[in-house]
Amino acid sequence: MTALWILLAIILVIAFYAVGIYNRLVKLRTTVSEAWSGIDVQLKKRYDLIPNLIETVKAYATHEKETFESVTKARAAAQSAHGVEDQQAAENKLSKAMMNLFAVAEQYPELKSNTNFLQMQQDLSAIEQDIERSRRYYNGSVRDQNILIDSFPSNFVASSFGFHKSPFFELENEGERAVPKVSFK
Repeated sequence: MTALWILLAIILVIAFYAVGIYNRLVKLRTTVSEAWSGIDVQLKKRYDLIPNLIETVKAYATHEKETFESVTKARAAAQSAHGVEDQQAAENKLSKAMMNLFAVAEQYPELKSNTNFLQMQQDLSAIEQDIERSRRYYNGSVRDQNILIDSFPSNFVASSFGFHKSPFFELENEGERAVPKVSFK
């Protein structure tokens, strides 16, 4: 009889532990979804600002049609992207197109001194910082979830209930990866 009670106690401990792991997996999945929503909000703010930037630059640089079209196409692709991988690829293209737009703007001193343009640049810079913070939060949430899904013994609970690892959201910024060139001439 004592052996039966011990066996029942062990089964109950294992069951409570499995329920705890399941609840933690659900919490982390919800946190990842909430973090992605934060990124989505920041990206929407950026998408709303881009047409105003284009129109301001267009007023000064009417012959840069190709640059404006590439930014517009990249923005549309980023807005219609679904899933982390598609969004990541679309955001990388949009970032490159925006760099080209700002390169065009550098050629026009009157534009660089336009208060509306300067304000939009500051707004875009603030939004980019918010996107970076949201991306870090999302990636931290994904890291925690993926560690739990891969760890023993929680990997048994995760696979039993269909929990899957989430992808990280990483934007390529070639400028950040490039080795700075230093010259003392």
